[in-house]
Amino acid sequence: MKEIESFKLDHTQVIAPYIRHAGRLKGPVGDVVCKYDIRLIQPNVGAIPTSSLHTLEHLFAVYSRDYLEEEIIDISPMGCRTGFYLIIFGEKDVVEIQRIVIEILKRIIDTDKIPATTAKECGNYRDHSLFGAKEYAREVLEKYQGKKV
Repeated sequence: MKEIESFKLDHTQVIAPYIRHAGRLKGPVGDVVCKYDIRLIQPNVGAIPTSSLHTLEHLFAVYSRDYLEEEIIDISPMGCRTGFYLIIFGEKDVVEIQRIVIEILKRIIDTDKIPATTAKECGNYRDHSLFGAKEYAREVLEKYQGKKV
């Protein structure tokens, strides 16, 4: 069985919130693709409810492109519901990714609309919580205050 990078991470040693550079691949024509682990909630202690995580996913998808328009490949929630994986072309310093995530979390707190919430745009359009997304964004920002990467 092939080793998976995230399965090698000792989740008992993680102290969330944090961001880590979780992988770097070089493609056959020289493109560099990097993955970042954006951990919002403490693993095995908490998890973001699906409706809140789903809303965070929609908001991260839209807002992250304002900062990483050319680089972004995808930002997807983790199955354990403790954060997201960000995948980009090229490589950015973890501190820069943290700055972007903090800006996105601030924007989430100030937003009043969830993008793409119709049956045509979303595969589970009824399962959203803007209130929950804002509460988790607020909680993560409070924990980030004064914390270094």
